[in-house]
Amino acid sequence: MRNILAATLTMITIAGLPLASASAATTVPCEDMLTQLRAAEAAAKLNGADKKKITDLEAKGVERCNADDDKHADEFFTQALTLLGK
Repeated sequence: MRNILAATLTMITIAGLPLASASAATTVPCEDMLTQLRAAEAAAKLNGADKKKITDLEAKGVERCNADDDKHADEFFTQALTLLGK
C-alpha cells in the first residue's frame, strides 16, 4: 500500500500539480509555494479587492516563511491560490 501511495505522489509531482493538494499531511517548502503563487498572480487579471486580499495573504505567508513556519505559510499561500482559482 505504501508503494502505491509513493508512486501516486511521485506521478502527481511529475505532472506538475502542487504538492499541497496531493496530501494535506505533506508540507511543501514555502519558497516553492510562493513561486507558484507569484506565477499564478502574474497570469491573473484581478480587481482591486481581490488583489488586496491576495497581497495580504502573500504578506502573511512570507512572514511565516521567514520564521521557518512552512506549514502556516503554505496555508496562507493556498488560500491566495484558491482565490486565484488554482
